[in-house]
Amino acid sequence: MDLRQRNNVNVIGNGTSTLVFSHGFGCNQAMWNDLAPQFADRFRVVMYDLVGAGLSDLAAFDKAKYSALDGYACDLNEIIDAYAEGPVILVGHSVSAMIGALADRLVPGRIAAHVLIGPSPRYIDAEGYVGGFTRADIDDLLDTLDSNFLGWSSSMAPVIMGAPQQPALSVELTESFCRTEPDIAKQFARVTFMSDNRQDVIGLTTPVLILQSSDDLIAPVAVGEYLHRVLPNSTYCLVDNVGHCPHMSAPQACAVAMDAFLAPWIPARVS
Repeated sequence: MDLRQRNNVNVIGNGTSTLVFSHGFGCNQAMWNDLAPQFADRFRVVMYDLVGAGLSDLAAFDKAKYSALDGYACDLNEIIDAYAEGPVILVGHSVSAMIGALADRLVPGRIAAHVLIGPSPRYIDAEGYVGGFTRADIDDLLDTLDSNFLGWSSSMAPVIMGAPQQPALSVELTESFCRTEPDIAKQFARVTFMSDNRQDVIGLTTPVLILQSSDDLIAPVAVGEYLHRVLPNSTYCLVDNVGHCPHMSAPQACAVAMDAFLAPWIPARVS
């Protein structure tokens, strides 16, 4: 199967390093429209849709392969091999932050750095760890999604987005959620919210920028602080933002933080 068609891969920009943007649950690569183009004057920028999302090839969705995040990580490494040039920096939102960490573990040394936006290695609280949800919370969420996907999407997308002063963004995210094929979305939600990737991130030595919203229902501040503690080469940036999608609701703040972090891999901005 053609890789570009499978993942709807799009490449813009020029540069000696590559930024690969990977979206979160219920989203698609259009969610990067306010952030990714800001780097096209200095980077090769690769955007794609996870299989089952956006304009990816739905026929490529394999329930067994995508029953764990590793299947998406393998896809990501294939995209890197085919489309990236020079050092590769992954920009992953939400669950894609963990998909990127898994891709790094699978092919050590290929990825030069990560930008993790609203990351969470585990959504469910555990002893000594605050994920933000109890197991009962997640079970209820998944049960509601199973029984009424469109209703769940319409009610949850605005909550996930936050950004109360930017209602158009809630509409955009809701439409993205509702366009997702329900059976695929249900499986991906279960894989996302039931995963525990703490052992995959603990001790990962690749340079990491953690971009954390100051008020995020899905990935609370405690999660970002945890990742900063366990990732030995991490930089932590708390963005003044309400919601789980600061790349959409606070793109300039994200771009400023990324500029500082990415300086070792890029030439000066073209004036």
